[in-house]
Amino acid sequence: MGRGEGTGDGSSRPETGSAGAFTKGNAPVGLVGRFEQVLGWSRIVVVVPVIVLVLSAMSSFAYGTDVFVRSVARVVEDPELTSHNLGFLLLLTDLFLVGATLMIAAFGFYDLFIASMDEGGSSLRLPGWLRMRDLNDLKARVISMVILVAAVTFADVAVESKGGLNTLYLGAAVALVIIALTAFLRFAR
Repeated sequence: MGRGEGTGDGSSRPETGSAGAFTKGNAPVGLVGRFEQVLGWSRIVVVVPVIVLVLSAMSSFAYGTDVFVRSVARVVEDPELTSHNLGFLLLLTDLFLVGATLMIAAFGFYDLFIASMDEGGSSLRLPGWLRMRDLNDLKARVISMVILVAAVTFADVAVESKGGLNTLYLGAAVALVIIALTAFLRFAR
C-alpha cells in the first residue's frame, strides 16, 4: 500500500477524500467542528440575563437603602412614630433578600454557562455554598430563597394587617406554596 492510501490508524481502508475531509458519521469533521465551536460560543448569550439579574439585584439593594434612609429621617423628625418599626424592618429584610436571590441566580447562571466552560474552571472566587454544579443546584438555592422571601413577606403583611379572615387565607396560601416548593426540592432530584 502506498503513501496516502491508508487512514493512518494502521488499517488498510482507503481514505475517503483529502486529508481535511475525514468524516464523522455523514458530516465532514470540519463542519462538525465549526458547528460545535459556534454552539460553544453561543453560551455567551447567557451574559444578558446575568447582567439583567445583577442590575435588578442592585436596584433592589438601592431601593432598600432608600427606604431605610427615608424611614430613619422620618423617625428622627417624629420620634413618636414607632408603630411601624417591625413592619419597616421586615420590608427591608424582604428587599435585601430579593436582591440576594437575584445575585445568587446571576452567579449561578454565570458559573454554570460561562465560567465553568473555560479551561481553568470558574475564575470567580465564590464560597463553596454558592458554587453551582448543575441546574438543580441553582434551582435549589433560588427556591430556598423564594421560600424565605415568601415567609418574610407574609410576616410583614400579618404585622401590618388588622387581622381577619383575609390574613388567614393569605397565610394558608403562602403555606401551600412553601409546602409545594419544599416537596419539589425534596423529590425533584
